[in-house]
Amino acid sequence: MIQKFIYPVFDRMLSRTDKEELIGQHAVMVWFTGLSGSGKSTLAIALERELHRRGLFCRILDGDNIRSGINNNLGFSEEDRVENIRRIAEVARLFIDTGVITIAAFISPTNRLRQMAADIIGREDFLEIFVSTPLQTCEERDVKGLYAKARRGEITNFTGISAPFEVPEHPALTLDTSHLSVEEAVDRLLALVLPKVEPKKK
Repeated sequence: MIQKFIYPVFDRMLSRTDKEELIGQHAVMVWFTGLSGSGKSTLAIALERELHRRGLFCRILDGDNIRSGINNNLGFSEEDRVENIRRIAEVARLFIDTGVITIAAFISPTNRLRQMAADIIGREDFLEIFVSTPLQTCEERDVKGLYAKARRGEITNFTGISAPFEVPEHPALTLDTSHLSVEEAVDRLLALVLPKVEPKKK
């Protein structure tokens, strides 16, 4: 017989601790922020590979797998940018609650947006990584010519040109890929992340 009332089931579900013990790691959110072309996705992919090589289970969230799927109905208005980050943060929280090390690579240009993401995910789990590569270097790397189009006014509200990027107030780590190689940057990332995700030996 179907129950007459529907009751919350959260208190009967396995906990995050149960999941983390099963897969032998602690979950954390590694949130890369920076201008387009700064190296966010490159570092996210390189970090994922190094963590995977160490037997740690990760998931990358970036524009390609978010904008083409769960957020494919959103544009680039101010309201849609906020909703884009809100949904990403909610998805990331689900991964974190499952014990998965989650890596996000999004411009997320304002402190308000990043603070919203941290509040949703949980500030104790949120590592903000500022990829501080200078605008000039980002423009030089731009094979799609997006910066040039933005400077000609063909693209509006383009972060770094016609829309602002706010420098993070208290990032866990700052990386300038105009001076650091990918390997050097990943070494610094691992020094930050590994102590937080590897289970303490008994």
